Amino acid sequence: MAQYRALYRKWRPQTFDDVYGQPHVTRTLKTELATGRVSHAYLFTGSRGTGKTTCAKILSKAVNCLHPVDGNPCNECEICKAIDNGSILDVIEIDAASNNGVDNIRDLREEANFLPATAKYRVYIIDEVHMLSTGAFNALLKTLEEPPAHVIFILATTDLQKLPATILSRCQRFDFKRISAGEIVRRLQYVAEGEGVTITDEAANLIANLAEGGMRDALSIMDRCLSVTENVDENTVSDVAGIANNSYMFRFSDCIARRDFTAVLQLVDELYNGFCDVDRICSRLADHFRNLMVALSINNCKELIICSESELEKYKAEAKKFKLSKILECIDIINSTSKTLRGATDKRIQFEAAVIRMCASNGGTVSLTDTDAKIAELEAKINQILSGAVAVKSAPAANTETPAPAEPVKETKQEDAAQEKSKPIAPPVISSAPEAEKSAEPTVPVLSGFEDGPFVDWPEIIEKIGEKDIVFYGLLSDTTASVKDGKLVIKTANPALYDFIVTKDNDRQHYKDLKKAIVEITGRDIKIVINTVADKEEKKDDSPLANMISKINEFNSEGD
Repeated sequence: MAQYRALYRKWRPQTFDDVYGQPHVTRTLKTELATGRVSHAYLFTGSRGTGKTTCAKILSKAVNCLHPVDGNPCNECEICKAIDNGSILDVIEIDAASNNGVDNIRDLREEANFLPATAKYRVYIIDEVHMLSTGAFNALLKTLEEPPAHVIFILATTDLQKLPATILSRCQRFDFKRISAGEIVRRLQYVAEGEGVTITDEAANLIANLAEGGMRDALSIMDRCLSVTENVDENTVSDVAGIANNSYMFRFSDCIARRDFTAVLQLVDELYNGFCDVDRICSRLADHFRNLMVALSINNCKELIICSESELEKYKAEAKKFKLSKILECIDIINSTSKTLRGATDKRIQFEAAVIRMCASNGGTVSLTDTDAKIAELEAKINQILSGAVAVKSAPAANTETPAPAEPVKETKQEDAAQEKSKPIAPPVISSAPEAEKSAEPTVPVLSGFEDGPFVDWPEIIEKIGEKDIVFYGLLSDTTASVKDGKLVIKTANPALYDFIVTKDNDRQHYKDLKKAIVEITGRDIKIVINTVADKEEKKDDSPLANMISKINEFNSEGD
């Protein structure tokens, strides 16, 4: 019974024209061979499975081929056939990982002095050359710099940084890039056709993404799938590779968008019990949110997302459920979780914690869509004011700066709400009274637009404060808020709240944070009044000092 040959060996390219994804390498090598400008030492560097060893074998045949064709070996002459079946002694492959000592390199130097037995050149292919010891590198230097005329060295490595500069300077270097997902998909479909099997576009795309730019890895995954069935689909690839397919990824993102904690934990349990690898799920989820980020960020994303047309439409529809800031935060959470999983004792717990954090996240910033909507709302309100014959007047240059926000007013039972007066803002300035036109400082009323009654957005505003200041959040959590006469009345039983907002720091940062949160949530501004409930039980004080304090508070209220 003949031994089965793996797909990556069976379908290894035999000419430079058959090599996928490295045109910058194959084109240069073909030109050198066609013109006879063959170097004495080559260095092939790049990640695994990108064609370094394959090109080294083709090069060793091409320099010795009896009938080369445009720089390619003919693969028909006795030299080419002998190199393919390994019977020729003039092409030597050395694994530097297991032959990394000084003595191994000394033996190589002695052998290099002998003329080739059959071929034109004696070719040494040293794989993973970065594994050589320092002494071995030093022993190789002189021979590598001035080898005999019949010797060619081809060095291959996946870790270029470990090679000494003295080695690099003596070689003609070629960098092998990661093979694009599109190239891998085309190669898989070509191999499937040659093997007489079928592979769906979704399955080929999934394998290409899992291969991470390595053709050998892609063919190995396909080989495993063909051992199960000759009709490879996405589910086959998912089962063989131990990962969740894209349908599960869309279920994940949907649960996260809806903040459905129960559903997302049930999904983790389903995949974990299905023996899916947690690390691979985390990696696939990162790729999924990357595709959502691309689909949300640009219109023409077809070239950047490797998937079928139907799946691309699903990505576009799914991306609309998220803010861009939410997607970016989810990617950060996944990346940090990937690092944590490496040393975690229970990876499931870490992954469950990650998806819970993603569900709880609301994104760090306001999206451009939300900002545009609030701008449109403000423009509509300004148009309403202008339609009521309100005059528009530009402010003098001296008043171009927006004044600092006024302090909130502390209201007691005896104080009636004063009528809201005009507030100076940056130009253009809107004024509804002739007297305002004559004043040196034109003003406008605050465009609150709130109706009297309970302030329904108050809980959300408190949560917004809690994201940045937990102490302030604690003080506000026991308060209620309502709108009365165009003012936001905050009722509290804690008399320290007023002092905390106004006098805790010199620049009244807490007051500014509260105003900012109101604008971000509602898109409108409103004057703030602090109503201490305990003050209502105090007896009326008609003393001159009390009357003076009351007038000062009323004056501050009017100036807000």
